Amino acid sequence: MNIRSFITASGLALMFSLLLGSAAQAAEIKVLVAFPFKVVIEDIAPKFERATGHKLVITFATLGAIVKRVQDGETTDVVIVPRQGIDSLVKGGKAAASNVTVVARTGIGVAVRKGAPKPDISSPEALKRTLLAAKSITYSNPADGGASGIHFVKVLERLGIADEMRPKTVLAKPGDETGVLVATGKVEIGVHHLQVLLPIAGIEIVGPLPGDLQDTLIFEAAIMNGAKSAEASKALLEFLRTPEAVAVIKAKGMEPATQ
Repeated sequence: MNIRSFITASGLALMFSLLLGSAAQAAEIKVLVAFPFKVVIEDIAPKFERATGHKLVITFATLGAIVKRVQDGETTDVVIVPRQGIDSLVKGGKAAASNVTVVARTGIGVAVRKGAPKPDISSPEALKRTLLAAKSITYSNPADGGASGIHFVKVLERLGIADEMRPKTVLAKPGDETGVLVATGKVEIGVHHLQVLLPIAGIEIVGPLPGDLQDTLIFEAAIMNGAKSAEASKALLEFLRTPEAVAVIKAKGMEPATQ
């Protein structure tokens, strides 16, 4: 073999070796994500995959459903849900506190159809008057385990109008149905997490729930005990704190969180 052929063969062998090494290091990461973080992770996922070579297999569900699935024995590598869900999983021995990373914060907002007059929600009393005057409202069905719906039921009870609102309430499915119902004119007012409402065409955000009626959710990501792709999962948690991921979180209407 002449020297040129040797160099070519050596180069091909080295390239093949690097490709094999890259393939060996790449991992498939199973991730359970709460619906309110869907718009964020769908944008971040391809960026993470390009940067690391790892593959994310993402399943979306409500906070309550995710916690129940893990507690019932479903195996996954990473869970991204509001803090109360992570606290429950840590307490139940499904994850270690040292493997938890704070990712983002968000609040609950009120929306109306685009072009409709924006009602006054500047104070608890103003919100109460607006809700009582509304012909119809919608929010996530609390029975599905969504955090915004569970909280808003408490808001209605605190305002003392739960019974009055029940006949004109249309309970929405998990995900973006709350905003869709408002955009299509099927209901007058929708209440959901701000980052879920923002991308929906045909609606306008009136503003956040006022004062101490607000519920600030802190989203956390946790590596589950026994994760099959522990190192790759750690890389995902680290990526969620990078400037690239932070830019996405801000663009989607959430506030990047610190520990």
